[in-house]
Amino acid sequence: MKTIAVIGGTGMNQWPGLVIESSEEVRTPYGLATGPVVRGHINGHPVLFLARHGEGHKIPPHKINYRANLWALKNAGAQQVLAIAAVGAIAEWFAPGEIALPRDLIDYTWGREHTYHDGVPGTELHHIEFTYPYTPSLRQTLFEAAGAADVVVSGAGTMAITQGPRLETPAEIQRLKLDGCDMVGMTGMPEAALAAELGLEYACIAVSVNWAAGIGTGGIHDEIRESIERGMLKVQGTLVRFLAAAG
Repeated sequence: MKTIAVIGGTGMNQWPGLVIESSEEVRTPYGLATGPVVRGHINGHPVLFLARHGEGHKIPPHKINYRANLWALKNAGAQQVLAIAAVGAIAEWFAPGEIALPRDLIDYTWGREHTYHDGVPGTELHHIEFTYPYTPSLRQTLFEAAGAADVVVSGAGTMAITQGPRLETPAEIQRLKLDGCDMVGMTGMPEAALAAELGLEYACIAVSVNWAAGIGTGGIHDEIRESIERGMLKVQGTLVRFLAAAG
C-alpha cells in the first residue's frame, strides 16, 4: 500500500472523522510548512493530512509555502498526494456543490517560489515533464472511489490557477473561458509541479463552490456558503472509499 497524503483547502481545513495519532510542525530546508503534518487514520486506514492554509485558515494563496508543504509530506513518507480545492465554476456542467477531477491546468500565477531547481549551488537542474500534471492512474482510482461512494463526478476539464486572494473580474473569467478553462482556483500551482519534481503521484478533487464572476446571478459569497458543505461531504465520501480500496 502506498502512503497517501491529503492536502485540505478551503472548506476542509480539518478532516471530520480523522482519528489523529500525531501532529508535527515541520521545518524544512525551505522554511516552515504552513500547517502541521498530521498522522491518523480513517476507519483504520492510515493517512497523512496537511491544511494548506494553516491552522485557522489564515494564509492566503500567494503566501503559502508550497515548497515546504510538499517537502514535508514527502519526508513523512507520502507517495500519493490528493489535493482538495474549492473552485469557481466556468463550465456549464460544473454546478456549485458538485465535484470534478481536473486533467490539465493553466498557470496564471506569478512571483511564487515554484521549483526546487532554482540554481542553488550544489543542486542539479531538472526540466520535469509536465504532460500530465495530474497522475492519470490516481485520477482513475478516484473516479472509481467516487462511484463506489455513489458520488457523481461532474467531469474532468482544465483548471485555471490565478494569483488571488481576490476573486476574478467577469472579463478575466471570459478570458479564462476563451483559453479553455472549465474552473478557476488559486492554489493548484506550484503545488502540482512541485509534487512532480519530488516524484509524487498527484491528483486534485475540485469542489465547485460558486459560479465564477459574470456567470452566476447571485452573490458569490452567499453561493459559497450554500455550496461548500454539500461539496465537501462528497469529497469525504470519496476519500473514505479511496482509502478502503488502497488497503
